[in-house]
Amino acid sequence: MANHKSAIKRARQSEERRVRNRSCKTRMKNVIRGLDEALAGKAPEKAAEELKKAVSVIAVAASRGVIHKNTASRKISRLTRRVNAL
Repeated sequence: MANHKSAIKRARQSEERRVRNRSCKTRMKNVIRGLDEALAGKAPEKAAEELKKAVSVIAVAASRGVIHKNTASRKISRLTRRVNAL
């Protein structure tokens, strides 16, 4: 465990960020899973709706620094291609 005052604060901040980032990543994964289910069900309207939601959630995760902006762009691009192929 941290002994210095600054190290204690840093540990506390890191834990708060970890929890926040984890919830944001979980939300992102759940939205992508919903899109996958819509794609598996061969429902273009539902897939387009889920894509819109997924793009928004992924963009928010990137803007908050939870994931890198290039990672977000790659995920959005791949999901869009899959929806368009349907």
